[in-house]
Amino acid sequence: MAGSPITGLGSSRLGPAERAQALDRMATEEFDVVVVGGGIVGAGAALDAATRGLSVALVEARDFASGTSSRSSKLIHGGLRYLEQHNFDLVREALTERGLLLQRIAPHLVRPVPFLLPTTRRFWERGYLGAGVALYDALAFQMGSTRGVPHHRHLSRRKALKLAPALRKDALVGAIQYWDAQVDDARYVVTVLRTAAQYGAQIAPRTQCIGFLREGERVTGLRILDLESGHKSEVRARQVVNATGVWTDDIQELVGGRGQIHVKASKGVHLVVPKDRIHSSTGIILRTEKSVLFVIPWGRHWIIGTTDTAWNLDKVHPAASKADIDYVLSKVNEVLVTPLTHDDVEGVYAGLRPLLTGETEETSKLSREHVVAHPVPGLVLVAGGKYTTYRVMAKDAIDAVVHGLDRRVAESCTDRIALVGGEGFQAMWNARQRLADRSGLHVARIEHLLQRYGTLIDDLLEMIAERPDLGKPLTGADDYLRAEVVYAATHEGARHLNDVLSRRTRISIEAWDRGVGVAQEAAELLAPVLGWSKDQIDREVEYYRKRVEAERDSQNQEDDQEADARRRGAPEIVPTY
Repeated sequence: MAGSPITGLGSSRLGPAERAQALDRMATEEFDVVVVGGGIVGAGAALDAATRGLSVALVEARDFASGTSSRSSKLIHGGLRYLEQHNFDLVREALTERGLLLQRIAPHLVRPVPFLLPTTRRFWERGYLGAGVALYDALAFQMGSTRGVPHHRHLSRRKALKLAPALRKDALVGAIQYWDAQVDDARYVVTVLRTAAQYGAQIAPRTQCIGFLREGERVTGLRILDLESGHKSEVRARQVVNATGVWTDDIQELVGGRGQIHVKASKGVHLVVPKDRIHSSTGIILRTEKSVLFVIPWGRHWIIGTTDTAWNLDKVHPAASKADIDYVLSKVNEVLVTPLTHDDVEGVYAGLRPLLTGETEETSKLSREHVVAHPVPGLVLVAGGKYTTYRVMAKDAIDAVVHGLDRRVAESCTDRIALVGGEGFQAMWNARQRLADRSGLHVARIEHLLQRYGTLIDDLLEMIAERPDLGKPLTGADDYLRAEVVYAATHEGARHLNDVLSRRTRISIEAWDRGVGVAQEAAELLAPVLGWSKDQIDREVEYYRKRVEAERDSQNQEDDQEADARRRGAPEIVPTY
């Protein structure tokens, strides 16, 4: 039997000791459900199951959110463009989730963001687009989810250019400004996982599913490999959830076939440029012949994207080619007074969208954008969908798990549960000046920490009080404090330098040198927590340097095949067993 029922909230820490404990429990207990995949859907499924009182384990082969869930457009949105496709149910569902995330579930991580939608035709387009945005707001209002997000407004060209002087005068005749929301996608995943841990979930990153346990036709658990130690073990479970995104087919093959649902990957490339390269106080959304292009505010930067091209090469490290970068630059330059060049690009990242193919009447498609199925007894598959609706996908997956458990289990309650750091956030935000005075940090630093950790800021302030050197910024990446590097390993499950520079922070896409200059300092901060020797520190820094070199090299190649070949040139980090 799995562990004792929840009698109170546990720790939300995901440090080395908690990982070791989770692996020990996985080797000795039987769980109600084991989740394979530590992206947003897997994290959401673990939280949904844990808050229903089920015993839960989760394994992730790499770092949390290391695939699609750290490489999105970082928007929480209803999908304005889906209205043109008459996908009203999808938009309504996504807007409902946007409201929940803003108001109740994650007010510390999800924030409103304005967008300017330029119009280029004087009459019909303003009416057409205006009607669409009005419907967008109306659907949100209908679902009670507009609080904190202002209604749209129509602007003359003069007023639009006042908000966004970077736009060429001949690129618009007017504009509509509307609001959506944004999030640091990787940080959000870690916070969901920490919340699941608080409710009893056992979670282990760098733990690969290498096979399934079977009793006849029924799946009864997993065979796993601890990639940090090389140790193999088994995890027994009444139900298994495959929430591996673009790796769905790979995991299905381990169970003896891909089943009725297949997932193909579509590559989306984003560029990061400094804030001063585009003079605007609002985000911008541009309609292209294929889709839309976003110019998204991101701290002291802009994120510009995305592309949408088929990808059948390396799924672990999808590569952005020079052609991808040229495409994004050409589209945004069509409307900018001062065009961007390759020299303006600080960072580039490529992510893969999991697109569904091959659904049949044998699968239970529970919404327009995702599907849940029971391909074999004991195994639930969830695939497709979009980041914004992860909670609905997770609920649907665990509903299927409950059906397979054949016993009475509580309904999902994640629509009413704040993520760790969210409860009491507004009160702490209002007291930020007092926190600054007490800690000795500038109020801007306190705001930065509050918007990344919420009320968990107390953890970091305690660390800084004990070790004042941790209150200093990283040399060469001064948006982040040294304490955040240590905290990533002690509380957030980071196991390697790349985890910290690419996902716990965004130094790898925000710094001109992609974080190479800060790598040594960060590695030395991580070493005591993770037990690294001097040799392991050197390996971590060298691996990161080679990873950046390979990425830069790939981004100079003209096509996907050559870009992929160059990106694969970087070695994988291998711990010393």
